[in-house]
Amino acid sequence: MHTPTTLITGGAGFIGSHLCERMLAEGHRVICMDNLLTGSVDNIDHIRDPKFHFVHHDVTEFIYVKGRVDYILHFASPASPIDYLRMPIQTMKVGSLGTHKALGLAREKSSRFLLASTSEVYGDPLVHPQPETYWGNVNPVGPRGVYDEAKRFAEALTGAYHRFHGVDTRTVRIFNTYGPRMRLDDGRVVPSFIGSVLRNEPLTVFGTGDQTRSFCYVTDLVEGIFRLLMSDETTPVNLGTEFELSISDFAKLILKLAGSELPIEHRELPVDDPTMRRPDLTKARALLGYEPIVPLETGLRNTIDYFRSRHIAAESNA
Repeated sequence: MHTPTTLITGGAGFIGSHLCERMLAEGHRVICMDNLLTGSVDNIDHIRDPKFHFVHHDVTEFIYVKGRVDYILHFASPASPIDYLRMPIQTMKVGSLGTHKALGLAREKSSRFLLASTSEVYGDPLVHPQPETYWGNVNPVGPRGVYDEAKRFAEALTGAYHRFHGVDTRTVRIFNTYGPRMRLDDGRVVPSFIGSVLRNEPLTVFGTGDQTRSFCYVTDLVEGIFRLLMSDETTPVNLGTEFELSISDFAKLILKLAGSELPIEHRELPVDDPTMRRPDLTKARALLGYEPIVPLETGLRNTIDYFRSRHIAAESNA
């Protein structure tokens, strides 16, 4: 019986490393490709499966893989504002050149290709919740535009390869995801708040804190991605959770779960920061039977425990 081979670009990243585990659990041979710009070998160090292979490579350069590749999951990209504001050109390059190289490999190998897109393609939405039919409200020349437009271009290129070259493609639009293996310093709200608690510093909330997000635990996201990969759906599909919370309420919840009474400080809202973000999951439910199941408090406790153990380990090694 043929053992399928899956290539995961950005496989040493937060979501990518969880996908490596999932595809191994499904019996696949997994090639994890990462240039370690924002990913880390720490995320995959524990994987001891003989069917797992790590390749240190920048996907904006030509990708060579020997033999058959059945699935390509393209997750290579900086994914947090602090990263893509620090590396704007690399972010644009991986969204454009990297996607082009990955799609080229998919065409050569007759692989099924899944693009990791993002809720950021909707920008600061004027429609709520956001269905896949919404075209978005994006500032292409603002500081966040480097990520938003890189992903929008990646979606357009993936669609073109599907229509023109007949590549078997899937596109997932990922909404706010959290869980173990996020970087404590990646600037997104979950690690930022938990990091503040661990350092015994005030939590920083930007703007009034009334802006909303919908936080999905990483295992729920990975389940949805696997279902999409194995489905016949070639148009973009939202994945995330519909449970929406203001950033202020989220900060209070983190403090409660961490058993902390630290103060909350407010700072000026960054440019083009979305005021609300929640996926319309109608399509994912209908096509994939998708339903996130991990309660927010359970997921956050797991994430706090993960960061706490990392923080203790870092202090003991200091």
